[in-house]
Amino acid sequence: MSDINKNKVDIFAVAKRAGVSISTVSRSFNHPDLVNPATRKKIDTAIRKLGYIRNRAAQTMHGIRSGTIGLVVPTIDHAIFAEVIQAFSDSVDEHGFTILVASHGYDLQREYAVLRKFLEHRVDGLALIGQDHSEEAYNLIERQDIPAISIWNYNENSRLSCVGADNALAGRLAAQHLVDLGHREIGIIFPRAIDNDRARDRREGAQSALSVAGILVPSRWDIESPYSIAEAKDAALRILKSAHRPTAILCGNDVLAVGVLYAARRCNLRIPDDISIVGIGDFKGSREMEPGLTTVHLPARNIGQLAGKHLSQSIIGNLSAPTRITCDTELVIRGTCKQNYAEAY
Repeated sequence: MSDINKNKVDIFAVAKRAGVSISTVSRSFNHPDLVNPATRKKIDTAIRKLGYIRNRAAQTMHGIRSGTIGLVVPTIDHAIFAEVIQAFSDSVDEHGFTILVASHGYDLQREYAVLRKFLEHRVDGLALIGQDHSEEAYNLIERQDIPAISIWNYNENSRLSCVGADNALAGRLAAQHLVDLGHREIGIIFPRAIDNDRARDRREGAQSALSVAGILVPSRWDIESPYSIAEAKDAALRILKSAHRPTAILCGNDVLAVGVLYAARRCNLRIPDDISIVGIGDFKGSREMEPGLTTVHLPARNIGQLAGKHLSQSIIGNLSAPTRITCDTELVIRGTCKQNYAEAY
């Protein structure tokens, strides 16, 4: 045991190897933004050469940050949150933090349990997706007085700092595009709205645009589907195989839109000649589909970067007031929608 201890590298060895003071090494860990990039590079080189590992437990007992941020997402099964997670991770990394990621499967009680676990591990901050969280979760965060941020859905009345998009606007843009193309017989496939403010806001936005245009979606064309290409395909087949089908289908996100595309091809329908399809999200791969998916772009990378920056600054102490930032959304017209002249007049 004594031989092992002799071989352990401490912060003194790192400082000596890098040619800097011990306090500079410590500062490079805890406040990297205050250390010259060239000096940080020398310290990082010394750490790699020596195989130094920080003792986080000892630092936590002395009140020093753990250097971790807990990120809780509904799912990691699909690409829905992949881009925002990557951008968030890159952003906090620039400030010296590492993320711990957990999913709750759209179960707010599981989300609460995950938050407790993160807090037990002394994370420095918390990031959650959307605005729908249990009262117990909100109370836990507020009582612990820990920096926290909500990502993905903007709400000016958010209880936490938030960075996100206006999802109601995204829904209106998608629906209005179909209306402007002359479609009046429109089906909609959306995720379950309970405990999912993003889906709920998009659905309400879409329905408001359809209502203004005097369009009522029949119940047989109004279907809920999980975030699953296979289940969205099955849902779309029920609509497309009926005796009378819509001329367009509006989807709550691009994952569901891909399922509708597969269903249309299964029914030997031409896109967009026989059926128009619009999604929301503009996820990676939507542009490369054949034809390219018409969708509403949600700036996932920008949202993740800004959220990571503001949460990191809140932890470090550069921000004290709540942050509420909305990021622009825009309609991206590609190849899955077409003018419907038969219903335009």
